[in-house]
Amino acid sequence: MFKKNYETVFILTPVLSESQIKDTVDKFRKVLTDNGAELVHEENMGLRKLAYPIQHKNSGYYQLFEFKAPGTIVESLNTEYLRDERILRHLVIALDKHAVDYNERKRNGLVGKKKSVETTEEGK
Repeated sequence: MFKKNYETVFILTPVLSESQIKDTVDKFRKVLTDNGAELVHEENMGLRKLAYPIQHKNSGYYQLFEFKAPGTIVESLNTEYLRDERILRHLVIALDKHAVDYNERKRNGLVGKKKSVETTEEGK
């Protein structure tokens, strides 16, 4: 079966304990793997300030998963997000080949660094 590349980010409510956050992240990791997803990368971005209040909260715990999966997974993943009251917001996007390449370079530390300009003394 053909698998597409996806990325999902969700924001957890800030009132959760560390163990509750870990349990919630484990739950969504299991949802992905149970539906045939292959996790490529995951990143806990930690507690961050929100751009605007959501459900009277000004901060939230951000979690990112990058994965390969059949297209049928998006609907079931969205349903699970909506059913869980610990999730403030969520987003699932399909990645094109350029986004996959960018994410790979970012993980390898090649994004955000300035290229060194080599000057040659030719002609002098």
